[in-house]
Amino acid sequence: MITVLNTKAQLRKSLKQQRQALTPSARARAARDAARLIAGTRWLGRGKRIGLYSSLPNELGTTPLIELALERGCEVFVPRILSLRAGRMEFVAWSAKGGVHALGMHEPAGTRFIPARFLDTIFVPSVGLDRRGARLGHGAGFYDRALAFRRVRNHWRGPRLVGLAYDFQVVPEIPVAPNDVFMDVLATDKGIYESLVDEDRAFDVRHR
Repeated sequence: MITVLNTKAQLRKSLKQQRQALTPSARARAARDAARLIAGTRWLGRGKRIGLYSSLPNELGTTPLIELALERGCEVFVPRILSLRAGRMEFVAWSAKGGVHALGMHEPAGTRFIPARFLDTIFVPSVGLDRRGARLGHGAGFYDRALAFRRVRNHWRGPRLVGLAYDFQVVPEIPVAPNDVFMDVLATDKGIYESLVDEDRAFDVRHR
């Protein structure tokens, strides 16, 4: 386990450095390109409950994607931190009103929330991804805890988990720990890739 944690930390540092080196114009273009590719799926149908997040400055930007989901009549929910110490969060209805959390992301002011298991699709911020669907996050474990129910399922039942990142953040292999939750599909500024971890989950995920 120590080796896995050390390897994850090294990979996380390298990928964050590459991400930080992007110019503002490159970041903006990548955010638009990712939203355009996702617009070609059936994920954002009217009335769909979509889990998104307010991106941090160096992450693949989600503003175009949030705008797209709202334009298409989706219900958009984003994380609100409940406990930093315990690494717990909940999904609350999107609103431009709110404040900035200590971690740096926007948190809506509303109180309407939804359990993660009842969302149709969740876009998950990722520092790194591999084609199996393994994900490298920031290391705090918020999403692994919020999505822990996915680890005990024998068959894919949703919500669809979409790892969102720049294309260069898709690497040959992410070290995996027992509590890691795998993504069903990867979405980047260059393409959409089905997860190869499980053929049942990966089959035709763009059109479910």
